[in-house]
Amino acid sequence: QVALVQRGGGSVQAGGSLRLSCTAFGDTDSMTSMAWFRTAPGKEREFVAAIAWSDSTTYYADSNKGRFTLSRDDGVNTVFLHMNNLRPEDTAVYFCAATYIVGDVHLRDNYKHWGQGTQITVSS
Repeated sequence: QVALVQRGGGSVQAGGSLRLSCTAFGDTDSMTSMAWFRTAPGKEREFVAAIAWSDSTTYYADSNKGRFTLSRDDGVNTVFLHMNNLRPEDTAVYFCAATYIVGDVHLRDNYKHWGQGTQITVSS
């Protein structure tokens, strides 16, 4: 089992940057991937980005390729989501997630462990 603690977030104007972090506590050795999802008002939770725990391969949603970047600090089992050139449509609650399943990293249902959520608001 793993517990996920998120930090960061807040409000920014369009074009600005923010960074989120997600630290995993517990059985991190067995994790297969960590990911970020987001829930915008009136919408379902959607995939943002993921990183494979074994080799750090990264995956991004088409909507944020070139703007969002994942990095990790293995020493503290933390994944960072660097968000640049933010847009109003990026406004959402962002959740980090972890899984022990080998499967499609884009699928929300593959993740059973979730962080507490962090609000990101981008104003125009």
